[in-house]
Amino acid sequence: MTIIANHLRLALISSCAIAPIAANAQDSTPIEAIDVVSGQSSESIVETPITGTRLERDSLARKQASTSDTAEILADIPGVSASSGGGFSSMPAIRGLSEQRLTVLVDGFAIDMACPNDMNSPLSYTDPQTVSSISVLTGIAPVSSGGDNIGGVIAVESTPPQFAIMGNTLLTGELSSFYRSNGDGFGGAAKLTFATDSLSATYTGSYIQSDQYEGGEDDGLVRSTEFAKTDHTLALAWQHATGLVQLKGGIQRSPYEGFANQYMDMVDNKSWFLNGSYDGYFDWGDVELRAAYRDTDHMMDFLEDKQPGAMPMNTEVHSFDGSVKLSLPLSMHETLRVGAEYHDQWLNDYWPPVEGNMMMGPGEFVNVNGGKRDRAGAFVEWERHFSDRLSAIAGVRYDRVTMNTGEVKPYGTSMMQMADVMAASAFNAAQRKRTDDNWSGSAVIVYELSDIAALELGYAHKARSPNLYERYSWGRGSMASRMIGWYGDGNGYVGNLDLKPERADTVSAALGLGDDKAGWSLRIAPYYTRVNDYIDGAFVQEFTDMMGVPTGFVQLQFANQDAEFYGVDVSGAVELGEGRPGNSTRLTGALSWLEANNLSDGGPVYRQMPLDVKLGISHHSGALELAADVEWVAEKTRVDATRNEPRTDAYALVNLGAAYTIGGVRVSLDIENALDTGYALPLGGVSLGDYRATGGLRPVPGRGRSINVGLSTGF
Repeated sequence: MTIIANHLRLALISSCAIAPIAANAQDSTPIEAIDVVSGQSSESIVETPITGTRLERDSLARKQASTSDTAEILADIPGVSASSGGGFSSMPAIRGLSEQRLTVLVDGFAIDMACPNDMNSPLSYTDPQTVSSISVLTGIAPVSSGGDNIGGVIAVESTPPQFAIMGNTLLTGELSSFYRSNGDGFGGAAKLTFATDSLSATYTGSYIQSDQYEGGEDDGLVRSTEFAKTDHTLALAWQHATGLVQLKGGIQRSPYEGFANQYMDMVDNKSWFLNGSYDGYFDWGDVELRAAYRDTDHMMDFLEDKQPGAMPMNTEVHSFDGSVKLSLPLSMHETLRVGAEYHDQWLNDYWPPVEGNMMMGPGEFVNVNGGKRDRAGAFVEWERHFSDRLSAIAGVRYDRVTMNTGEVKPYGTSMMQMADVMAASAFNAAQRKRTDDNWSGSAVIVYELSDIAALELGYAHKARSPNLYERYSWGRGSMASRMIGWYGDGNGYVGNLDLKPERADTVSAALGLGDDKAGWSLRIAPYYTRVNDYIDGAFVQEFTDMMGVPTGFVQLQFANQDAEFYGVDVSGAVELGEGRPGNSTRLTGALSWLEANNLSDGGPVYRQMPLDVKLGISHHSGALELAADVEWVAEKTRVDATRNEPRTDAYALVNLGAAYTIGGVRVSLDIENALDTGYALPLGGVSLGDYRATGGLRPVPGRGRSINVGLSTGF
C-alpha cells in the first residue's frame, strides 16, 4: 500500500486535534500539517500524505544548532515565512497572514501579546533545543483547532510524559549544547525525567546568549541583534486506567533582546505560568479539560546601540485559559466533537517619565489602562468516513469577544505635547467598550483517487477581532505613535475604536502524489483567501524633522480595508539511492509563490514573501549524516508604498552540514551561508538600530557566514 492509502483514513481525526505526532505514528498525521519532531534518531520527520515532503530529523538537529528562533525553523515549510524580530522572537506568517491572524499554541495554550511591538511573541517562549514537536496546519483549519483567527494553526509541544514499565522505575534524560561563530552565540539545554509506571516528573531547562551578528559580504555589523534568555519548566503527570492528568509550571527570563528593526529594545521580560490538563478515555467517548494561567512583566528601553537616551516602557499582562472538549463516536465511521473555550486577557501598558526630558514628563504616559479582552467560544464538528477512499469533516463555531479599557493620559500638558493631550481627551470621552459576535465555519473533503494520489478540497469562513493595541492605542504625537507597531517599518501607528473584526473566506486544494516503495512524493497546493475588513494602516500624516523636511516615515491609523491572498505551495522528495538498512540519499525541493493585494487602495499588502525556492540533499550512512541545501529568493519588487517598504534584491544561500554519532553522542558541524552572501531580509523591515548609530537607513541585512557546532546525547 502506498503513502496515500496508508494514512488517509486517520488523517482527518488528527487534523482536528492538531496533536504532536511521534516519529513512528505516521498514521495519525494531520492532512495539511507538517510535524517537526526532535530527538537523537535519524528517523524522518513525519509528514502527511497530502503534504508530501518530509523534513529529516538530522535537518532539524542542524537547525537547532543554527538558530534559537523557532519561527525560523518553521520558515522551511512551504507556505510559512518568518518576519524578523529579535534573536528568538521572529513572527511566523502562513500564506501571507501574519502571526496576529494565526492560532499559535504552546503546549495547547495561547500566549497573549504583552508588548506594543510584539517583542514577546508566542514562539519566543519556546526554545528549539527543547521543542519535542511542532505541528503546522497551513490549509483549512478545523473549527475545533481554535477560534479568533483567519489563518492556519501552529502548535508547539514539549516532551510528552514518559512512564516506566510496570513495577519498574525510569531515569532518563537528554543534554545538548551549541556554539555559533557569527555573534559568538552559545547555549545548552537539559532534560531529566524520573518516573514510575503511573507517575512522571520531568525538568527541562535551557539557556541561550548571543552578541550582535555580522551581515554577509560588505554588510558589516548588524546592530541591536544581541540577546539572552533562560527557561525552566517542571512537568508532573499521573496516568490511570481511564486517563492522564498533567500539571506543568515554568518561568522564563530574558534580561535583554535587541531589535534591529524597532526604535526600542527589550531590556527585561519575566514570565511564569501554570498549566493543568485532564485527558479521559471512556466507552462513550473522550474528554479533554484544560486550564492555564500566565503572568508576564515586560520592559522596553534602549540597549547600547540606541543610546544615549532613555525611554522606559512597561507592560503587565495576566491571562487565563479554560476549555472542555468532547469527542463522541456516533458509529464506527462517524464522530461528533463539541467544545467550549474561555480566554481572558488583562493588559496594563504605561511609560514612566524620563527625568529632565520635557517631552517625556513630568508624569507617566498611560498607553493602555487595564485593557480587557475576553473571548468565550463554542463549536460543534462532525466527521464522517463514507468509504475507504472518501472522508469529510465540517464544523461551525461562535466566539464572543468583549473588550474595554480605562482612561488614559499623556506625559504632560505642555504645547509640545498638545497632540497627545487632545487625543487623550477625545479617547477618554468616548465609549470604549466593544463586543464582537464572530461566526466561523470550515469543511474539508479528502478523496483517494488511486493508490498513489489523493485530493483534498476545503472551504473556511473565519473571523478575528482586533487586538488591544489595534483598538486602544490612542497617541497622536510623533513619538507616541512610533512606539506602536510590530511591522519593523519605523512608522507610527494609532489605534481605532471603531475597527470591525476581520472576516476571511478561504478555498484551498491539495493534490498529493506518492509511492513509498518507489521512494518519491509530490504535493501541489493552491489557495485563495479574501479578507473583508482586513486591518491595515491608513495614511494620516508624514513625519518631518525640525526643519519641516519629510523623514521618510509616516503616521498611520489602523483601519478596515479589503485584501486578497493567493498562491501555490509545491514540495517533493525522491530517494536517489538506498543501500543496506540505515543508508540513504534523499533529494528534496520546495517552492512557495504568493501574491497579496490591498483591494481598497490597489497596492500590495505589506510584508509579503517573494518567490522562495529550496533544494536540499541529505545522505545517511550509519552514524554519518551529510547535508547540503540551497535557497533562492527572488527580488522583492511588490512593496507597500503607504509604509515606504524597501525593495530587496534576489539572493541565494548555501548551507552545508555534517554530523556523526559515536558512543551515543551526536556531534554536528554546520556552515550557514557558506559563501558569506550579503543580502537583505525581504521581511526584515528597516534597520533602525543602524539608523540610530549611523544616520543611514537600509533594510535589515541577513546573517553572514557562521560555523556552528552542536553536541547532544541521551541517557
